[in-house]
Amino acid sequence: MITSEEIKRRLWDGANNLRGTMDASRYKDYMLGLMFYKFLSDKTLQTFKETAGLPDNANVLEEYRNAHEEYGEELETMIQQILGYHVTPDHLYQTWEEDIENGDFELSEVMDSLNAFERSIAATDDSDDFKGLFSSSVIDLTNTALGSDLNKRSKNIRDLIGLFADLNMVDLQNGDVLGDAYEYLISQFASDSGKKAGEFYTPAQVSEVIAQIIARTTEIKSIYDPTVGSGSLLLTVGKHLSKDARKNLHYYGQEYITATFNLTRMNLLLHDVRPENMTIRNGNTMASDWPEDPSRPGEGVQFDAVVMNPPYSDKSWNKHEDKPLKVSDPRFSEFGALPPESKGDFAYLMHGLYHLGQQGTMGIVLPHGVLFRGDTEGEIRQRLIEKNYLDAIIGLPSNLFTNTGIPVAVLILKKNRKLTDPVLIIDASRDFIKVGKNNVLRERDTAKIVDTYVNKQELRGYSHLASRQEIIDNDFNLNIPRYVEAIDEEIPEDVDGHLLGGIPERNLDRLSVLSSTTKQLLADSLEQIRPGYVKLRVSVDDLKKRALSDENITGEQARLSETVKTYIDKYYPQLKQINNDTNLAKLKLVMVEDIKQILSQFANVDQYAGYQIVADLWQNSLEEDAELIAANGFYEAGRIRKPNMVEKGSGAKKRTVQDGWLGAIVPNDLIADVLYQGDKAKINELEQKETDIESELSELVEAAKTEDTPEYDALFDVLKKNDDDEPQDSFESKKVKAALKESEKGSNEANYLKQVNNLMSAKTKTNREIKNAKADLQEAIYARIEQLTDEEIDQLMQEKWFSGFEEKMVKLVTQPLLADLQTLEMLNDRYADTLDDIDNQISQAESELNSLIQDLVVK
Repeated sequence: MITSEEIKRRLWDGANNLRGTMDASRYKDYMLGLMFYKFLSDKTLQTFKETAGLPDNANVLEEYRNAHEEYGEELETMIQQILGYHVTPDHLYQTWEEDIENGDFELSEVMDSLNAFERSIAATDDSDDFKGLFSSSVIDLTNTALGSDLNKRSKNIRDLIGLFADLNMVDLQNGDVLGDAYEYLISQFASDSGKKAGEFYTPAQVSEVIAQIIARTTEIKSIYDPTVGSGSLLLTVGKHLSKDARKNLHYYGQEYITATFNLTRMNLLLHDVRPENMTIRNGNTMASDWPEDPSRPGEGVQFDAVVMNPPYSDKSWNKHEDKPLKVSDPRFSEFGALPPESKGDFAYLMHGLYHLGQQGTMGIVLPHGVLFRGDTEGEIRQRLIEKNYLDAIIGLPSNLFTNTGIPVAVLILKKNRKLTDPVLIIDASRDFIKVGKNNVLRERDTAKIVDTYVNKQELRGYSHLASRQEIIDNDFNLNIPRYVEAIDEEIPEDVDGHLLGGIPERNLDRLSVLSSTTKQLLADSLEQIRPGYVKLRVSVDDLKKRALSDENITGEQARLSETVKTYIDKYYPQLKQINNDTNLAKLKLVMVEDIKQILSQFANVDQYAGYQIVADLWQNSLEEDAELIAANGFYEAGRIRKPNMVEKGSGAKKRTVQDGWLGAIVPNDLIADVLYQGDKAKINELEQKETDIESELSELVEAAKTEDTPEYDALFDVLKKNDDDEPQDSFESKKVKAALKESEKGSNEANYLKQVNNLMSAKTKTNREIKNAKADLQEAIYARIEQLTDEEIDQLMQEKWFSGFEEKMVKLVTQPLLADLQTLEMLNDRYADTLDDIDNQISQAESELNSLIQDLVVK
């Protein structure tokens, strides 16, 4: 079984190898389009197989061809009624594959097939979801960027077809593996597309913030994205709903760019969204309002959720073929103002708000300028506050997007707020990690944002609940720093401390963890040297040792250690019992929320750091392992091995070959470490022996390079030399043997040559033994994988998943303490030298300089 991670890696590697110099934002249309056509073909064959009642071992393709010859249009109509489309036998993806294998493939086959599909869809009245998916404006097989001539274009398309040949898209869709792979490819193409990525993709980390807030706070049956892009925001919200809620959810979206509109429909269909549950339109959201409520002409449909990542500060929002929009437009009339022509941010916000139901929630991503810019935007912002629609502002880090480095904010809006409800303002701009050129929100960062929103928490330096009056007092300016003051990590310099020495006592207030956990120890380690100033009685290193061994700290560590062991004992059996009915997303959520709850019971421990440890466990191991366990069972998955395929050669000679075997879920190295300790020890012993021999040879080489030494006289001539006859760092074996034969027995020269010869022989022998021992160990592991006992699999998998887990969690107890000790060390170093000390050092330096000057003799 191929896992979703393996599919993602293979497809993206294939995309990079095949697209050559074509721009990623353009190549995606070809690759994702053909991937979707493979899905349509597989779905057609699967539907025929099920309706015809064919057995699993039947040749479905041949049976379909025979049935089509006999029943023709009747068969097509039947499949069309079930799926909303059909692909005839001559135009199946599988037919392309056959022709490629037989050497009969022509590029025109693909063009004919796509055109035939478009014609069959155009002939029906009920399949708008599939119309225009493969129009020539999107997939243009005459484009010279695919290849400079027909033969090159044909070869590139053949290679692309081969990427998906062995993938059963229907089977992959069942576990949402196909949808995940498709979404992954979209994200990778976005990453490579630079500024063009903004046309079709909202980064998953931003989508997650909006999706989790909406899913945790709102009951939704309909969701709308007026700038839908690839549909990632819609699908991310759906992912966080229960299976039943997702099944009944209706997705609405509008997209202006035709190629991206097609991408949206493909993406939703591959994520198993039924055609009747999606209404996606190709159109300009701002040019004319959509969708209208058929039961209330002239009024917009209202939704339980509205999500949006519109183009930032869109200068063309009111420039289109129809008449310019006016303030009388029902989307804007409530606010009594139009946004400026050069910045359409509020236009999109007002459009979304117009379509938001009374009990719904809206999340929109906008540049920070909407929070403080004046003129008509200031008027709109004031009306937004006066009408009590704004529920929260979440400031995110800069450089999250591939197409812009500007910081953005997520605005959450509701229509059912109480007049007394404050506006929650969150500054999450400092919580991220750097990945390449971009900043990335970790899962812990998203969790903290969502928890803060759901619980309406005020956290120092992070969030604030701003009352209506407070916002009025700020003239409706919502710039985040006005409400959330960043914690100043810098400790101001103290002049008296520098002049007279001593740590200012007021600076010790920064050591809150050290003071609360080891208060007496800190007090005993300080002495007052004058009012308001202290110095350390002991070194910081000594204080650190005593603090870490303090019973308050060790007691908390022991308590957390036992709690974590209980946590592992609770979830390890559940992980072993994963099957096809297990909701993996729910299991992960339960695990991360549980660890967060556990850590909240420990003072000064960062529960979100623990959250990330569990999230990383899932990302690094559990997500991929769980797929195999669900499909095969825990112990059977533990005994599965798969070929280790590696690439060898380069250019035209580049090929993929098998190099041994890999355990599907049990790593080979782990099997070696746990079950073959004796063999590993033998190899380590041989490697140490090799190192010792190398060391002896290196000493002789260095001695042989040094003139006037016996080694030089005996060995210099047998050193390897470069083209300039300069000695290198090794001996030349042939010269050593020849010189040894000619040397006088018993002489110093013979003894040294014999020593070198013996060492070189020993090195060769040892290298051979190491190579053979490693090969024997690898062969033993390859065979052992399939023969592992249940007990061994238990031992190995617990080691794989939870080795170091307890230690990482327990370290969370000491991390804040160590941070305080580092601060104390900095303060101690800062005020260690007084002004008198510095003057004395200067005087001493001057005195030493004068002595040197006097010793100088002018000749």
